[in-house]
Amino acid sequence: MGLARLALAVVAAGAVVTLLVIGGRALLASSGAPLPERERASALATGPAATTLQATGQVPTVRIECLAETCPLVTVRVPGGDVLQYREMSRGEEVSYFEPELAVVLSDAGTVRVTENGKPRDQGKQGTRDSFTIRTPN
Repeated sequence: MGLARLALAVVAAGAVVTLLVIGGRALLASSGAPLPERERASALATGPAATTLQATGQVPTVRIECLAETCPLVTVRVPGGDVLQYREMSRGEEVSYFEPELAVVLSDAGTVRVTENGKPRDQGKQGTRDSFTIRTPN
């Protein structure tokens, strides 16, 4: 009976050490690693550098501006990939994304102003859901 308890304790200690090593490596890798190009572009698009990017001539694939007090769920994602936004927006809030292809879902198309590749998109009717895919021109 004593040998079984000792073996169990060794296995448990090994599992704890393994989890600590894996967690430590993941933490170190995430803090010092540069962002992939797609994430970097989206982070720049939603930050204060967005106006600088637009001033240099880069036009976002999509720009969404909330016109109502609260704009219900706005979803932006890369088709078959990452979800870039899945949340409500507040009046005056704007987001821009520069990925080559994006899928957009607006819970209430009448509450937002959408610009596709620098051109305004027709605003939807109040209370209607709208979904569409946008691609950068070649």
